[in-house]
Amino acid sequence: MTGAMYAAVSGLKAHMDALNVIGNNIANVNTHAYKATRYTFLEALYTNVRSGSNGSAESGGKNPAQIGYGASIGTIDLDMSTKTYSPTGHDTDCMIDGDGFFIMGGKQDGPFTSPGELKNMYLSRLGNIEFDNDGYLKDGQGRIVYGFLNVVGDGADANNVDNTEPCTKLTAIRLPMASDGTDDAKLGSAVYPTEGDDTGDVLDATEGVNGRIVPDSVAIDEKTGRITCTSSAGETVVVGYIALAKVDNPNGVTHVDGHYYKALDGAGNVHLTSLGGEIESEEDAAIPILSAGETKLVTGGLESSGTNLASEISNMIMVQRGYQANTRIVSVTDSMLEELVNMKR
Repeated sequence: MTGAMYAAVSGLKAHMDALNVIGNNIANVNTHAYKATRYTFLEALYTNVRSGSNGSAESGGKNPAQIGYGASIGTIDLDMSTKTYSPTGHDTDCMIDGDGFFIMGGKQDGPFTSPGELKNMYLSRLGNIEFDNDGYLKDGQGRIVYGFLNVVGDGADANNVDNTEPCTKLTAIRLPMASDGTDDAKLGSAVYPTEGDDTGDVLDATEGVNGRIVPDSVAIDEKTGRITCTSSAGETVVVGYIALAKVDNPNGVTHVDGHYYKALDGAGNVHLTSLGGEIESEEDAAIPILSAGETKLVTGGLESSGTNLASEISNMIMVQRGYQANTRIVSVTDSMLEELVNMKR
């Protein structure tokens, strides 16, 4: 008799856990880039009342007889699929249309010597990014966006943006320096970083320079992730390229802080990708830079919440009724135990 009560109590707990999942989804119905979670119930422990048996020449077989002891939450899964576009009017806001994550970190993270080290970086689908007063490209929480800086190729002129190219190292994206140290310096005279001939490391050319360029406007190319700054005079400079990370199992990433994820156990390997296609790097490059495929950025807005409010309200009603039904089992079991106690009076 008490088994029914134990089963009902486990059902109450399972339905409360399910309601917590629904409540979190509804709470984030207007949270940009929120990824909704879904739950599944799982049957709990069973005990055998009678074992089953196969048939014989004299008699037929018997099915096993088992009594269950309730339910529990089986899985709570993320849905990392791309949701709808929500315009914000902010030019540097980006939505990832397809698979992938923005790579976030601190100013001094790296250098990266193996793909496994990317697992230490923060991953995010929320692209509310802009340059801060130090010239770093950062998100709304202050974490730095990582990508590929624009660098000067062999024999190229730093003042000719057509002769620059993305570096082959993942690094924090930062505005280049102004050559004469003044805020109103022409962008065409910006000093680009260079890559070391032997190591391929990014060398930031800062000697004799007092400040970074101050752009009048910033544009992000949707197909390549290229970040271009423009002055009021119409001069342009390419700052760098936004990088994306792809993981083997995007639904297996782990929440670590608000809207940030990390590719911990269950997510598989992390792959560094470029929106503009595969970047050719040295043969002994520590981390290959793969193509992002059909994934692109949509600027001027953010990804909307993954909460389907109609589904969540329907699920909430079903969970509420399931919870009520389990309370009835507790009440009926209590009444039966009371009758048993009062048999002798």
